[in-house]
Amino acid sequence: MREEIGYIPVGEAELYVEDVGDEHAPALLVLHGGPGGNAYALREGLQDYLEGFRVIYFDQRGSGRSLELPQDPRLFTIDALVGDTVALAEALGLDQFHLLAHGFGALVALELLRRYPEALGAVLLSPWVSFPWLSARLAEAAGLEPLADPEANLRAALEKAEPKLLFDRLMFPTPHGRLEYEWVAEGSGILGPDTPAWGFLRNGLWRLDYTPYLSPSSKQVAVVVGEQDGTSYPYAEEVAERLKAPIRVIPGAGHYPWIDQPEAFGEAFRESLEGLLAPSPWRV
Repeated sequence: MREEIGYIPVGEAELYVEDVGDEHAPALLVLHGGPGGNAYALREGLQDYLEGFRVIYFDQRGSGRSLELPQDPRLFTIDALVGDTVALAEALGLDQFHLLAHGFGALVALELLRRYPEALGAVLLSPWVSFPWLSARLAEAAGLEPLADPEANLRAALEKAEPKLLFDRLMFPTPHGRLEYEWVAEGSGILGPDTPAWGFLRNGLWRLDYTPYLSPSSKQVAVVVGEQDGTSYPYAEEVAERLKAPIRVIPGAGHYPWIDQPEAFGEAFRESLEGLLAPSPWRV
């Protein structure tokens, strides 16, 4: 199997990239979560489902194995991540591409779909679209009644517990799933900087609600989400409804449904990928 690994400059950033599969197959750019995550766990968990695609896994600017950037909030915006993705596609000679986005990566995918004709469609896994909604879930995970102000929710929740503990409560329906994910993540040996998370926090991430921008389009979009993922469900139903996109909900699964319910996830994910390549009923 063809695999090319290296660094590709995109303006002020330099991205770590793994380009895998037949160069002539439909291209699929993978947008990891975060901000400040990396693509390692997605490749480990999803690569067996992605035969038939040319898959481009990459760590977003300043994240994971990509080169570090200075602590400048100007460098960490959705627009910057969108621009990097388009520049990466151009550097790889891709005139068109599909998107696979997880968690926070869904924001980048949705903005790419909205603004660029080169982006043909997307599968959104466990999408994060409304950070005010997510802040309320974190407050609940801390045993608090959510407040109207999302940043107040975040502060109050973090006074009660460490962020990892709160996210673990929301993401993982079982200790087994959490331990398996941590085994994969820790096995990667990737200790990326926290600069992207700091930058997005300074830029008011927790007040960002992308919901008003969601509307049906001529592009093919599908949503796959775990029913027990408190970071994205049931809000993912609202996302799918506004996009007029099919949604596949995996019972008993959390934020990493391929870990919790691999058989049910595999069926739903393959159906979503097949739909990605099919003509959209909205396409004119």
